[in-house]
Amino acid sequence: MSDILSLKESALVYLDRSGGLQKLEEDCRPFNDPQQMEAVYRFCISVNPSDVIEVDPELGDCVLQDPLTATALFQSVCFLAIKTLSLLNKIHTESQVNVVLKLTHLPPFPEYSLDLCSFPRGYGPMRPVFMEGLVIAITRVTKYTQGARFLCSDEECPCSAGFHHIRVHAPGATESATVRNDFICRICSSALKEDVKFRVLGDKQLVEMINVKTLDLLSAHQQSSLRYQSVTLFLRDELCNSMRIGRLYRVLGIPAHVHQWPNITWSVEANSVQPWEPEYPHKVSASFQQLLKVTSSSRWRFSAVLAHCFGLNVAPPGLYNTLKLALLLSLVQTRVDAKDTFHNLDLLAVTADTLILERLMTYSLKLASRGVRHQASGEMFASLSRDGHGSGTANIHAGSALLATGGVCMLGDLGCYKKDKLDAIQSVLESSTVSVFIPGKKYGEDADQQLSFPVLCSFWALADSSDASRWTLRADAVLGTVDLGPVPAQLADAFGLVMQCRDVGGEQTLHTLQQAVHPGKPLYPSCWDFTTQDYQELVNHAQGLRVELSPGAEKILHGYYMASRRVRTQSQGVKMSVTSIKLLVSLAEAHCKLCLRTRVQEEDAVIAVLLCENSVTLKHGASALIIPPDSVFPCNLGEVDNLQQRDDILEDLQQNILRFIYTYAPGAGSYITEE
Repeated sequence: MSDILSLKESALVYLDRSGGLQKLEEDCRPFNDPQQMEAVYRFCISVNPSDVIEVDPELGDCVLQDPLTATALFQSVCFLAIKTLSLLNKIHTESQVNVVLKLTHLPPFPEYSLDLCSFPRGYGPMRPVFMEGLVIAITRVTKYTQGARFLCSDEECPCSAGFHHIRVHAPGATESATVRNDFICRICSSALKEDVKFRVLGDKQLVEMINVKTLDLLSAHQQSSLRYQSVTLFLRDELCNSMRIGRLYRVLGIPAHVHQWPNITWSVEANSVQPWEPEYPHKVSASFQQLLKVTSSSRWRFSAVLAHCFGLNVAPPGLYNTLKLALLLSLVQTRVDAKDTFHNLDLLAVTADTLILERLMTYSLKLASRGVRHQASGEMFASLSRDGHGSGTANIHAGSALLATGGVCMLGDLGCYKKDKLDAIQSVLESSTVSVFIPGKKYGEDADQQLSFPVLCSFWALADSSDASRWTLRADAVLGTVDLGPVPAQLADAFGLVMQCRDVGGEQTLHTLQQAVHPGKPLYPSCWDFTTQDYQELVNHAQGLRVELSPGAEKILHGYYMASRRVRTQSQGVKMSVTSIKLLVSLAEAHCKLCLRTRVQEEDAVIAVLLCENSVTLKHGASALIIPPDSVFPCNLGEVDNLQQRDDILEDLQQNILRFIYTYAPGAGSYITEE
């Protein structure tokens, strides 16, 4: 008894020092409303384990090793404080005080870390642990019983009135553990009956979380026999709606075995939730630093060499360089900034050789912070199932696009999708949201409900041009356009960047044959030898750069947009939407970051204009700005002289762009701000 009194005294000292008593007084004020009468009153107590250990090591050990006992100690102290200070006259017994200890953190030791790849299967102490993972499914918010009042059925028993029998939810308990009709009076052993008007309800939400390493299996670049199992989290009251599907979180909670005869399920009662992002090494390899130094005299050479040497195990140097550059730009631009604003760059590649381009995209996918390769037979956005933990509500499961939140979702060949799927893709590309319809009758609700989820990922897709019967241009086709076959024109417009990739002279076929004969052998010796790890570090570093537009770049981007809008509206009846200027700025920023700079210069704007103009030409035809189809890489880059030749051609193209701007958008520099 003396030990318990000592622990209660230490708990009181901690509450006094930490401001817990003052917060308890503030929390009691709303409950003093005369119209509010409940059986149980809930109080959240913030507990810093480190500070508790300084006050009393034994109490600190109790908080970390036996949270249920620690909760009972703080409950007793809070009840005494409420009665002594006359904070809430409605409380008559200690059991009416429902205390929830909110731990601020846990010691950084392995014993308190729960790896979702190998979490324990056996019985163990219900002590707090923290875990990190990805939300793959979430339910709607439903009700649960926080507490209930029971009265003895024997009217002569003292427990037939008052608040002697109170049931309060405990971590890991089911609804039947709180409310049931077979409870017995502790005094006379008569049956207890619930006083329903005093039942206190709270909010409950179930979340499925899984280790983020699971996504390696979905990116199609790693074969593994491992099977990953999700863990169910119970979010209650103020924690409801604190987790979003497809996001990463660090959760502090208490594991529990939930008994639902004849099964026993393992779950975690969440205590606190914080957004979490894994840390990536933000550095640039010595090889790229040396390349940056060597190419410093040129405005475009660094990014050209990056694209030229990228993915040499999949495609030989010089082939698909424009696509390689676009993939790198999409990788560095796909991010969520400090204001929770998502930046993306969607890409649609038109080719006669989808196999090689699909391999190139798959190779690039592993450089993304999160990459998911969607299978045409799987769920792309979200699916529904009935929750299996007794609530009966709808469980919303993340599809490929939601799992790729903050990264890239690779769709593959769009010819494999039916019309309804293509329409759904177009809708999501245009609105960046997906809607989920939940029929109320099926999932235990009175009314139907429709929920919307933001889709925060970049999409990569392919379109097959190998079928000549489908891809022959119409007689009235505009010069420069390409027939997208099974891909509707509206869907192509929804993609930010559309590119046509050609295999010149069957060089790719020879490359594939050589790779089959000599697997893993470098077929193209080069003075630049960059590894996949080098590119991974470069992309991670470039994503973290924050850039701003220079006046020169802004003049080119806005001037081109206005001139192109005027020319295409008058000659082709095509209205350049506001998304076009967003695409231009996004491309320029991405090229700037890929070149490891923080200020967008005119050379970045030129690359953005060339890529955008080629994309618009493929969809709507050529305009007065006549540029070659392969304007970004107009020549082979096998030799240093070719790099200089490319620089000269890009200089000429920049002058053509400026002449186009001043011809069709005179005075562009003066009304850029107004636009």
